[in-house]
Amino acid sequence: MKRGLVVALSALLLAACGGGGGDAAPTSSGVTVDTRFGPVTIEEPPTRVVALGWSDAETALALGVQPVGASDWLAFGGKGVGPWAEGLYQQAPTLLGTTEIDYEAVAALQPDLILNTRSDNDEKKHETLSKIAPTIGAPKDVIPYGTSWRQQVELVAKALGKVSEGEEVVAALDAKFAANEKFDGRTAVVGAYFDGKFGAYVSGDPRADFLKALGFTLREDVEALASGSFYVDISTERLDLLTADLSVLFPIGGDATALKANPLVPEKALILEDEALVNAFSSGSALGTAYALDHAVPLFTTALG
Repeated sequence: MKRGLVVALSALLLAACGGGGGDAAPTSSGVTVDTRFGPVTIEEPPTRVVALGWSDAETALALGVQPVGASDWLAFGGKGVGPWAEGLYQQAPTLLGTTEIDYEAVAALQPDLILNTRSDNDEKKHETLSKIAPTIGAPKDVIPYGTSWRQQVELVAKALGKVSEGEEVVAALDAKFAANEKFDGRTAVVGAYFDGKFGAYVSGDPRADFLKALGFTLREDVEALASGSFYVDISTERLDLLTADLSVLFPIGGDATALKANPLVPEKALILEDEALVNAFSSGSALGTAYALDHAVPLFTTALG
């Protein structure tokens, strides 16, 4: 493996701590990647990668490639990645927009590959980006922002010519999931509190899928509310829908004071207040998921008694 991959896997996936960066060049050319928008062919090994999709930058870093531009979806600032990816950039990327793409800013970076594997699946955006450089969108049949960490690693690894490294990332995280406690037979719901309103995440969202991978069963009546989305609104009158064997809740854009003070919130809800953990839980990246396994699973075990 290349130096960047060794650091990312051994230090972050296995020990959940930071490591040094890597700038290994992609090793193959002439690859074709299948996406929801059709096959995308990359003729030459990319050297200037722009990562626009949610956690695409962290995925490239885990494979030893440093994007020259990236979207900062979780508003980390700085280099635009979480603490679990600390040290993997040697030079900070140009930070770009998220839901609204500044196409001129993207083009100014002169990319030879654009990663947009976890996004809103907007075809017009994809067409515009593809005029700038080959663009890797989401796989077929996923909801907006529904690309799993596994699919993301596979797409990005193939586009970068790092298939074997991608397989090692997947194997390492699979092993980490297997080594963690399983909660088969327990129900779970994961929700958020934002701007005075409640909601819940459903299958296809990395937070919900994280719980499912640990053996939890998501509440069927919450799942039934979804209609091609990763998140459903929960009215104040129906906060009973947030009750399960494990109810995980966290605030977005503020502290947990109002959430903890709400008498309608399930009494035994696990309210996450650690910003780094909430962001790792929400990142959906292989590196962030590894961090969440190390720090969230013990909290789940305690909450369940």
